[in-house]
Amino acid sequence: MTEPTWSPATTAVTAGRPEHVPDAPLNVPITMAATYVAGGDVEYGRYGNPTWTAFEEALGALEGGRCLSFASGLAVVATVLDLVGQGATVVAPRHAYNGTVMQLADLESRGRVVVNLVDITDTDAVVKACDDAALVWLESPTNPALEVADIETIAAAAHEAGTYVVVDNTFATPLRQRPLTMGADLVVHSATKYLSGHADAVLGAVVVADDQLYDVLKGRRDLIGAIPGTLEAWVALRGLRTLHLRVERAESNAQALVGRLRAHRAIAEVRYPGFGGIVSIVLNGGADGADLLTHGTRLWVHATSLGGVESSLERRRRWKSEPATIPDGLVRLSVGIEDVEDLWTDLSVVLDGLA
Repeated sequence: MTEPTWSPATTAVTAGRPEHVPDAPLNVPITMAATYVAGGDVEYGRYGNPTWTAFEEALGALEGGRCLSFASGLAVVATVLDLVGQGATVVAPRHAYNGTVMQLADLESRGRVVVNLVDITDTDAVVKACDDAALVWLESPTNPALEVADIETIAAAAHEAGTYVVVDNTFATPLRQRPLTMGADLVVHSATKYLSGHADAVLGAVVVADDQLYDVLKGRRDLIGAIPGTLEAWVALRGLRTLHLRVERAESNAQALVGRLRAHRAIAEVRYPGFGGIVSIVLNGGADGADLLTHGTRLWVHATSLGGVESSLERRRRWKSEPATIPDGLVRLSVGIEDVEDLWTDLSVVLDGLA
């Protein structure tokens, strides 16, 4: 019998489950094992765990490839960048996740790689940069500028130049974009964010379609030991089950807020890619106005992460490592799943005082 093709919402609920046999649990149990009886495929706790495997099967099914989970999103970034040859060029967005940009800067300062930071909205410039690159790293949308890349065009040009393409899909999630189907070779996630969704687990993941590349990355994870915690993998898998519901609600809330924010006198600019739950606003009052907003709300939480059920906000330039091209008054909003009228009331009280 041909296996049915389920929708992403159904896949999020069903993938990575135990086989449906009498008395089987519906959920994969937490396997707390540092070592295994010899003679099998795992042998030792650094090489595999059934709980990791369940999470990897579910995310792999959503992204359309084979998944490996890691201790954190930055562990994934480090592992992928470690594959780049000595002195080779990495093309990356000038606006991107701070941890990625900082790792690239660290590698360049030690002579490991050459970094070419580009405006990913300038597709022609990015395509031209592919010619001399060993790796093209994309974020779409970018963090926190929310710029969108033409992934298909860039990936096609990169492959013509013999270059691998990585897409950080943390913001969009596989429900809004599947980069492997758009030509990417690797998809990375900070699973801490939307995939887990409850601000209670630190986890990273990479998904690839090529079996040989999977084996290389698996070998690097085994050797470096950047493995996920078993409890974290289980928590992330539990969060993944409601990903479609959380993304739909956060996106609906974000879209309702965007129109109101654009009409408010205290705001100079609203950045929103048209999907997802992340919105960036630029306050007329610059850094001072942005700080007053982030410290003045009661429902919105001032926090540096994102993608949880709770709404949070942060002025990104409070971090010294944030690029100078990000406005001082930019506040990134991670819209949660609360009642949208409550979210707006909390924001507007502070914004009205800044107008």
